[in-house]
Amino acid sequence: MPTDDAAARTLQRLRAGELQGSTRLDLRHGGLAELPPEVLALADTLEVLDVSNNALEALPDALARCTRLHTLFASSNRFTALPAVLGRLPALDTLGFKANRIAEVDARALAPTLRWLILTDNRITSLPGSLAECTRMQKLMLSGNRLSQLPRGLGRLQRLELLRLSANAFDRADHALPDELLALPQLAWLAHAGNPFSARREQAAQAAAGARPIPWHELALQALLGEGASGHIHAARWQPAAGPAQDVAVKLFKGAVTSDGLPQCELAATLAAGTHPHLVGAVGVLAGHPQGTQGLVMPRLAAQWAPLAGPPSMASCSRDVYREGLRLPAAQGAALARAAADALAHLHARGLSHGDLYAHNLLVDGEGRALLSDFGAASFLPLDDGARTQALQALDRRALQILVDELAERCEAPDAVRAAA
Repeated sequence: MPTDDAAARTLQRLRAGELQGSTRLDLRHGGLAELPPEVLALADTLEVLDVSNNALEALPDALARCTRLHTLFASSNRFTALPAVLGRLPALDTLGFKANRIAEVDARALAPTLRWLILTDNRITSLPGSLAECTRMQKLMLSGNRLSQLPRGLGRLQRLELLRLSANAFDRADHALPDELLALPQLAWLAHAGNPFSARREQAAQAAAGARPIPWHELALQALLGEGASGHIHAARWQPAAGPAQDVAVKLFKGAVTSDGLPQCELAATLAAGTHPHLVGAVGVLAGHPQGTQGLVMPRLAAQWAPLAGPPSMASCSRDVYREGLRLPAAQGAALARAAADALAHLHARGLSHGDLYAHNLLVDGEGRALLSDFGAASFLPLDDGARTQALQALDRRALQILVDELAERCEAPDAVRAAA
């Protein structure tokens, strides 16, 4: 595994003893097959450690000496089990082991102090009951595994706000979405698409959408507009076989599981959502890409359209980050709240939950118009289970209320904003 220049320099300084007293250590792309023993020389001060994109298979028991370590990232390594030593880190708050080969989660590996756990894209078939002891948990990322049931006792996770269960092996809705989970008082952002219990509806919805196929050869890609977890969005010029050329945006899916779920599920949900004045929508579906890449062709928005806020930071965990000092006219805040509420009601009427209703997914033009975007966490509601469907819709509405409250805090007339939604 190649080592990049920055990692090589950091390793050299670490081994020379030049990093004594450091609180953060970045060893990504370091070509590591084992954790350098010199890391333990920082045990008294180290707070953040990133060893992602290496070839690690284990962590030393002596890591437990890092009593101040609160954030550890070890994604894209070769772990087959979550190391038990992690449960002995007394300050551990954030843990990321995405894209490993983890099949086993040792009950001892889950520190009760955890607030944010990322196990996306592994091979996990079951989780230990000790997960229910992580009562500080706010974000739990489990998409892209082989789970068919959840451990009992998750009703104890009273602070859980965001949960990702997409692309697993749940063959029953009540196994993925047990009553105690849906009753959690702060859960607001939930994704569960790409499981066997919803596969038939997802496939049927995509077939029924009747989306226009847009041949690859009719598109001329231009500048990259942005990149998300599931794909790249390019500006493009579309010249249909008949009719005038038009400016569009093309989302090319990466094809791999993301923290939210599978690209094909996002595609199915976007098409099933149809058209609405407050949704970005789709012009058609990409056809005939030379590498078989899936894609969506969408309207191109004018340059003034931008996300209302930035996504959550490490510090804010589950809350968006707004521009410092942002103030909105009351009428504009009310219009944005109303747009988000109308878009969500439309999705629910179409049998969908959004799962990621955040200000960073609300595109605004600065004049009070808004478009809800990003269906990466959208899921089809289990319409044959009325009680579960209502509970899932209530989670989306909780997310909407958080968004509306954030808008109200930034307006001169907060009551008017809240009343609009």
